Amino acid sequence: MAADVLPEFQEFLKHKKIVPDKQIPFYAQWVSRFLAFLNRNSFTKLDIAIEQFIIWLRDSQHAQDWQLRQAGNAVRLYAGSFAAGNDAIVLPAVSRVEREDACDCQEAEKRIREAMRLRHYSYSTEKTYIDWCRRFYAWLAQTGSGANPVVQSAHVRDYLSHLAIRRKVASSTQNQAFNALLFLCREVLGLELADMHKTVRAKRGERLPVVLSVEETRRLIEAATGKDRLYVQLIYGTGMRLKEAVRLRVQDIDFDGGMVFVRGGKGDKDRSTMLPEAVKLLLGAHLEEVKKLHEKDCAAGYGSVLLPDSLKRKYPNAPKQWGWQWVFPSGNFSVDPLSGKTLRHHIDPSSVQKAVAKAVRKAGIVKHASVHTLRHSFATHLLMNGVNIREVQDLLGHKHVETTMIYTHVMRDMTKGPKSPLDLLDAAVPVSSE
Repeated sequence: MAADVLPEFQEFLKHKKIVPDKQIPFYAQWVSRFLAFLNRNSFTKLDIAIEQFIIWLRDSQHAQDWQLRQAGNAVRLYAGSFAAGNDAIVLPAVSRVEREDACDCQEAEKRIREAMRLRHYSYSTEKTYIDWCRRFYAWLAQTGSGANPVVQSAHVRDYLSHLAIRRKVASSTQNQAFNALLFLCREVLGLELADMHKTVRAKRGERLPVVLSVEETRRLIEAATGKDRLYVQLIYGTGMRLKEAVRLRVQDIDFDGGMVFVRGGKGDKDRSTMLPEAVKLLLGAHLEEVKKLHEKDCAAGYGSVLLPDSLKRKYPNAPKQWGWQWVFPSGNFSVDPLSGKTLRHHIDPSSVQKAVAKAVRKAGIVKHASVHTLRHSFATHLLMNGVNIREVQDLLGHKHVETTMIYTHVMRDMTKGPKSPLDLLDAAVPVSSE
């Protein structure tokens, strides 16, 4: 490695003793490649440029994981410490899209998609954010801002107020729109939102979750048959969310240990929960059928499933291995929207929703019960059986115990609470038979 590559940066690293001396020339080489990469490409923000550079090294230059880490550290040191503290150093222009330029909806969607995939957001979140982007730009066009408006903070504030006043959306819907537009403004348009406290907020009342009684749960399970019963038993017996259940892989189920491992749950967190004894027989028989389907797919030249990018690179043969297969595979092949490959994906969440809705009707349950009601019932019934609330919090994957506390209110209502004063009267007034 030549010592004449970015000598001032190398001297800076040596003086600060930030990295071992033998690695300093390598750090300079990575930064040199990054600066050349910047001159060939245009980006909206420096952090996106760095992430795109790492992806380019991985996909086009086939760099190894340790090289990617070293390159990322080098570039961030250069941009964040060396260049930022040296007025004589000028980074190449990161953005060729000025804030004054108009950005149409199609261009905004493209940039949102790129930014979200760089940050490994889920595909469902990507679709939701892009949908809100389209609605926002459509509203701007209707209000006379033109087809290619320069988005301002006031536009976002007025649109959120419009959702609350005109559309009368729920507070959760307004918050979802705010998060989507915040991402659009900060990560795509480079705009910081101001005066958001002036936004009219949708009212959020206190709501208790719908919970089934133990008897209603029993009736619901008896009303479901076949695979539908497996859905109901597994979600109620483990407390998983709907998407966590449909994304289960074979290796995430530990029959011997009686555990189910939830990978990449809400907040991209892993956790474990119990595997009920009552579901093991039905689940085992189901997996035998799934394995036959997988073997048939492999014989036909398919059999691969979607894996996270890092795992796919580290274990190139893993997509066809039995342990990585979905517990609930789809009945048909489909083209993955991210990779463009034809794969057998997991079942659509709507399949489980329809199965539970059918069982609710058949069981004669009049409560507005859904798949998530099974998770609420799981938590409430555990508390009724004396399980510590902290343990319930871990099983549910709640970040804060305050979130789990809401089930204590429901539990109090479902157990022996105070009696009505009417029932405490020594002699209630008899009902006239006339």
